[in-house]
Amino acid sequence: MASVSLPEIRLAPLPPVSAAMPLFDPITSPQNPRIKNLLKLQQKSSERRAQGLTIIEGLRELTIAHGAGVVIPALFVCPDLAGAAWQQQLQELFGGGTTEWFEVSKAVFEKVAYREGSDGVLALARPPQLTLEELLLPAAPLLLVLEAVEKPGNLGAILRTADAAQATAVIVCDPRTDLFNPNAIRSSIGCSFTVPTIATTREALLTWCRKHGIRTYAAALTEHAVAYTTCDFRGPTALVMGTEADGLTPELMQACDQTIIIPMRGAIDSLNVSTATAILTFEAVRQRE
Repeated sequence: MASVSLPEIRLAPLPPVSAAMPLFDPITSPQNPRIKNLLKLQQKSSERRAQGLTIIEGLRELTIAHGAGVVIPALFVCPDLAGAAWQQQLQELFGGGTTEWFEVSKAVFEKVAYREGSDGVLALARPPQLTLEELLLPAAPLLLVLEAVEKPGNLGAILRTADAAQATAVIVCDPRTDLFNPNAIRSSIGCSFTVPTIATTREALLTWCRKHGIRTYAAALTEHAVAYTTCDFRGPTALVMGTEADGLTPELMQACDQTIIIPMRGAIDSLNVSTATAILTFEAVRQRE
């Protein structure tokens, strides 16, 4: 995805703030309760679940989340890092809403930023909670199913693929990381909010797929696996992927309608799960064109 080039003006003051967006005194201490809470949310999935909140860092990711209708209760901005043009864009996005706006010193912001070269923009977000039964299905859905995903980076990369391919949804069975981990949001460049994303169990997924006539294709090296290019992905399809370390569990693999492989021609016998998912997904997209 091409990066957005904006002029950088250092030490610019915050733009005028509307009455609907209260501006509090600048936060200059890492002991501030709001800063302490940001760190809890960043580090602990239990806190994110309990509070129903997550963290978005970066103007691009925040803009995408806002466009997807995500509720943003609070915004933290470091004027020393966020140039005037970026601050003006934030004002246009949130100036008429109820989002609280906090100015943060550079020293404090650097304690809560979780990536290098931060642009000085961080927000609290209330991620959507979607269930299988709430998912609206087209006539021939294309679903990306991940079992027990544990690396936020892989989840984020797959969400980018799902967004680019306009997949119907990403469904995670028995996840080992929460779907809106800040690092997954960062890796997805905000696509965590543009693609319906659902956490469920293996049993619930299989029952739901059978109910809706969705054919399941498990990416796994088995005796009866066929090359993915020989499959017909034009109907209701779920591409089922396992973890990079362990692959799919035998229970899910055996319950799927077909096992498929991406033929390997070199010394290795597998690909990174996000790469393999992208290959299978865009083959399905190609067949549907």
